[in-house]
Amino acid sequence: MDLESVKRYLETGGYEEDKNASTIEKMPLRFFERFIMQGLHIDLIEPGRVVCSMKVPPRLLNGGNFLHGGATATLVDLVGSAAIFTVGAPATGVSVEINVSYLDAAFADEEIEIEARVLRVGKAVGVVSVELKKKKTGKIIAQGRHTKYLAVPSKL
Repeated sequence: MDLESVKRYLETGGYEEDKNASTIEKMPLRFFERFIMQGLHIDLIEPGRVVCSMKVPPRLLNGGNFLHGGATATLVDLVGSAAIFTVGAPATGVSVEINVSYLDAAFADEEIEIEARVLRVGKAVGVVSVELKKKKTGKIIAQGRHTKYLAVPSKL
């Protein structure tokens, strides 16, 4: 692919003309989080642990018709951040690092389970482990680790 084609692809999301540009700009604040999380159900919440499930919706599929890697990384981010709240942190901080290992695929309407476990929350840093599994078989879809800087309150 030539450089101009790559540029057009990135600027228009793969479409020749960006017909949706004005619509996208009118999306409500924090639309992205709601787009990913809609349909998520909390199965268990306790200090240091959040377990939830969802049926993979078609809107989160990639071109290969399975759960998009970006949607998976976003679930690691958002569910992992929620787990930090369960240990009494006043805020979830800002991401320093997120890594995800993709091990299997989840398809449309497949039930998945997302489990986030707090590994450590200190004064300045929190670390969470997040695992996505097929609910029916327990087979791991992805494993993620999320490190967050927790803003230290000023003493001024």
